[in-house]
Amino acid sequence: MGGPASDLASVLPQEALRLEVGGRALVLRPPVPGDIGWVVHRHAALYAAEYGWDWTFEALVAQVASEFILKYNPQRERCWIAELDGRIVGSTFVVEKSAEIAKLRLVYVEPDARGFGISRCMLEAALKFAVAAGYQRMMLWTNRNLAAARGLYASAGFTLTLEEPYRGFGHDLVGETWERALP
Repeated sequence: MGGPASDLASVLPQEALRLEVGGRALVLRPPVPGDIGWVVHRHAALYAAEYGWDWTFEALVAQVASEFILKYNPQRERCWIAELDGRIVGSTFVVEKSAEIAKLRLVYVEPDARGFGISRCMLEAALKFAVAAGYQRMMLWTNRNLAAARGLYASAGFTLTLEEPYRGFGHDLVGETWERALP
């Protein structure tokens, strides 16, 4: 990654990032009306289908999404909607946890779009933005049973800093906090 000044020009404007993954067109773009509701819907439906999580997970996702909209700070926060060949296939958010810490939120990729590197592209965009916005660290919260996500975060330099068993979304789970320093 370049220095904050060079990254600021390319990442802070709410412009779409146009990439290629597996020979297909990937666009990471800012949300438009209806997208945030779509993110909530798809998170809830996918996690119910894949992990059996109940509708309390949908409430958490809706709360995170609502807070993003209501407290949005364009200098410090971002949402990318991933489109593969013109179809919405994922999302990622960067929100302000504190002046020094960015928090990665609501990362997902549709099942039929997995394996193209979309999650990695979204994570790289989020990390670049966080550096350009002046954050010193990035953190995220996930669950132990989300093996692919945990592998992605570990490969990007995040380390597990906290594990907490809890009852949520209709299951006994282990929540995990992951963090990494930013250059």
